[in-house]
Amino acid sequence: MFDDVARRYDLTNDVLTFGLDRRWRARVVRAIAPRPGERILDLAAGTGTSSDPLDQAGSRVVACDFSVGMLRVGKRRRPGLSFVAGDALALPFADASFDAVTISFGLRNVVGVDNALAEMARVTKPGGRLVVCEFSDPTWAPFRRVYQEYLMRALPPVARAVSSNPDSYVYLAESIRAWPDQAALAARIGSCGWSAVKWQNLTGGIVALHHATR
Repeated sequence: MFDDVARRYDLTNDVLTFGLDRRWRARVVRAIAPRPGERILDLAAGTGTSSDPLDQAGSRVVACDFSVGMLRVGKRRRPGLSFVAGDALALPFADASFDAVTISFGLRNVVGVDNALAEMARVTKPGGRLVVCEFSDPTWAPFRRVYQEYLMRALPPVARAVSSNPDSYVYLAESIRAWPDQAALAARIGSCGWSAVKWQNLTGGIVALHHATR
């Protein structure tokens, strides 16, 4: 599915989120607080949009994704980044090989979320950091209802206008609605080898950043 949307993926995300995805990704970078020389794994990196600012900060970033089509587009656009094809359930990296691991808008698409979180813990050094950026539950009930209506009614038609595979965005809307809320995801992260789990709500809880320590 993601191979089919790779070419226009970044543009589509900009349109569907009214440009908010750029702000959210900037908050991810701030939460990771990358330092020069650190080794950082960016999972579900797609075309490398989320990896590029980490690289610019001087970290040694590995952009990993299951979709070879996404990686091909990313390599053409960002030839200086290190792209690796990999399955979040069986990461092709040694134990304790990264200072930080991050995944933005990708954990929801993994079949076996707990296994993926445990794999991320495995490849992270003791004391290393996890930052998960994912769609979540708006905290204000009236806004939550409006948001869900947008997801199910407005998002698919907009996607048809700008995406090369609009059907994939119907799945996107459904997967967001089925995703656990902030507290439930924090509990799952804590049960998979991570400690000091906390979260920050962005844009009224449309998105949440979950932080944890290995």
